[in-house]
This record gives sequence, C-alpha cells and structure tokens, in this order.
Amino acid sequence: MKNIIKNRKILEVSIAIVFVLIGASLRLIPHAPNFAPIGAIALFGGVYLSRKLALVIPLAAMVISDVFIGYYEVALMAFVYGSFLLCVVLGFWLKRHKKWQTILGSSVLSALIFFFLTNFAVWAFTPWYAKTFSGLIQSYLMALPFFRNTLLGNLFYATVFFGAFEIADVLVRKILKRKVVQSVL
Repeated sequence: MKNIIKNRKILEVSIAIVFVLIGASLRLIPHAPNFAPIGAIALFGGVYLSRKLALVIPLAAMVISDVFIGYYEVALMAFVYGSFLLCVVLGFWLKRHKKWQTILGSSVLSALIFFFLTNFAVWAFTPWYAKTFSGLIQSYLMALPFFRNTLLGNLFYATVFFGAFEIADVLVRKILKRKVVQSVL
C-alpha cells in the first residue's frame, strides 16, 4: 500500500513539473496574444492533482515565463495570477462534476473570469482608460480580441489535456486488467 501511495505522489509531482514546463514554454514561443495553456492547466490541476500542487502549477508557470517576458505593474500581476487561482478553485468544483459538458463550461467560465478580472485591473490601475463607468466598458471592449484568443486557448488546451489524460487512464486500466488476468491464469 505504501508503494502505491509513493508511486502516486511521484506520478503527481511528475505531472506537475511537466505542466509547469508546458505552461512556461508555450508562453515563451510565438503565439497569438492570450492563446496560452495556463487557464486549462489551472482547471486540469484542480481536477486531477492535490490542492497544493494545483495551486502552485499555474503560478510557477507564470513566474518562470514572466522572468523572460518581463514583469509589469504589481497590481495587474496580482489580478492575472489571482484569476488563475480562481480557475484552480473552479477545477476543484469540476472534480466533483466532471463531464464533457462541465469541462467545456468551465473552460468558458475560466476565460470569463480572466477577462473580467484582468481588464478591470487594467482599467483600475493604469492611466489608459478614464476612471468612469464608460472607461471601464471601453476597457472591456478593447480587450474583446484578446478574450477570443483566451477562450479559444482554454478550449483547445482543455480538450488536449483532459482528453489525453482520460485516454491514458483508459489505456493504463486496460493494461493493468490484462496483467491481473494473465497473473491469475
């Protein structure tokens, strides 16, 4: 039993490291603005990994890639990083309600969380928009092309991550079932 728990922890940490590297790497290579895997990684971690690792993975990927991309206004960074933590929390909920429809809906909701929080922060903490209701609306309107890419990125990467994991899970179960049957014979 101890070996199973130890192996599970090793597998979980390995998955976490891979996702940090994927998240950081895909932010560093040329891509459409906001078409990135961090939101999907946050959801995935919330569903499949321990709470601690799930919360660390998107932040680690962001910090590592931000070293190369460059840091920006601390208040904006707090909202960006915070939005991904909320996506992890959404993943905790998704763990108990996991179906393809809820994965799809959570991918959309995580894009909306990121959009509304980060663009509120842009409005609140930069001089780019008037500090009025119409300035806030203008901030959201100007960000719509970025929202499209965030949404498409979340949907694409969530499909890849959740799909690959579920396919791998089915294959591993079949292999283990065969080994059990063969050992009995």
